[in-house]
Amino acid sequence: MEPAASDWENFWNANTFAVITDDTKPAMKWAASELKRRGKKVYVVNLSEKPASDSLKNVSELPEGIERAIIGITKSEPGNFIPVLKEKGAKKVWIHWKTETEKALDACRDENLEYLAGRCPMMYLGSGLSIHGLHRTVARMTGNY
Repeated sequence: MEPAASDWENFWNANTFAVITDDTKPAMKWAASELKRRGKKVYVVNLSEKPASDSLKNVSELPEGIERAIIGITKSEPGNFIPVLKEKGAKKVWIHWKTETEKALDACRDENLEYLAGRCPMMYLGSGLSIHGLHRTVARMTGNY
């Protein structure tokens, strides 16, 4: 069943997030920054060759109690990380557009994790007059919000 608009919007109502990036999707950095700005606890797992010093280097380093996970990686298979995210407490997973794979979606189903896939998180987190606001407007006009 296709998620309702409220499912996409309500994803952000949690307090603790894991953001899994490999620096190939700029929206992941922006999403982490916006969530922090909103007072959320955010753990960034950076799987790139040059991760920031304040980020985790492996999904297994995440603490217990993660409520939501956002995955935006293209250099490795996102489905490989789903079981660990579930083990760390994730109840819902957002898989960034053009990074969703069959293995990731199957892993979410196998782990009984709710997932949202195929949209950019900044379309929902961005505000004001910005490229994200334009993206949101176009998505609403085309029924893809």
